Amino acid sequence: MQEHELLPAFTAHVLSAARANNGKAPSERDLAEHFSVSRGQVREALAILESMQVIERRAKSGIYLADGHNGIAAMAFFARAGLPLENRQIYEAVEVRKIHEIKAAEMAAERATEKNFAALRDILARSEDRLAQGEGIDSLDQEFHLEIVRATQNGVFLSICTAFYEVGATRLQVYFRDPERNRKSHDEHRQIYEALLARDAALSSALMVSHLRGAMSYWTELLEPDADRPA
Repeated sequence: MQEHELLPAFTAHVLSAARANNGKAPSERDLAEHFSVSRGQVREALAILESMQVIERRAKSGIYLADGHNGIAAMAFFARAGLPLENRQIYEAVEVRKIHEIKAAEMAAERATEKNFAALRDILARSEDRLAQGEGIDSLDQEFHLEIVRATQNGVFLSICTAFYEVGATRLQVYFRDPERNRKSHDEHRQIYEALLARDAALSSALMVSHLRGAMSYWTELLEPDADRPA
């Protein structure tokens, strides 16, 4: 079995087994037997999970889920691997993303370059084309928001917000199935762009608050009632 084939199933099994055993994962030997692979392949997979702070090794005790296995980096890794996340995890990631993006709008109004503005105009133009064709703008919504974060000229900020989007990528497609929601979001994007272009930090931030409020209401209704159910 190739590493890219093993890792998603391996991770899912480790998480499931550990959660059912007070956080303790199966041994290397048990994992090798379960997946019919070598101990070397198991060690390589465990090393990846350890680097992502999903698991930790305890001397003379075994392998356990790490305290950081619900961190944003680990959650983004799960999302990329197609592993299920709990609704509560997604909701909290969206909530923290909102806080970051409001600040990003304020900073972008002061720091955005002409290259950033050109990218935003291009995204808006492509969004308009998609709307005219009756298509959703979920991927362009992500592009628009991340370009604003990129306009802060802070690479760490961009890396963090990109991880938040990876966590909620599948749900974003569901959110944009509604044609009215697509049009409303696009119109609000245009207003935010105009405020950024005017270098109005306060207005940019306020418009982002208003824009994200509707999305948070949707996520609250969708996720909070079943906060502990896998999404």
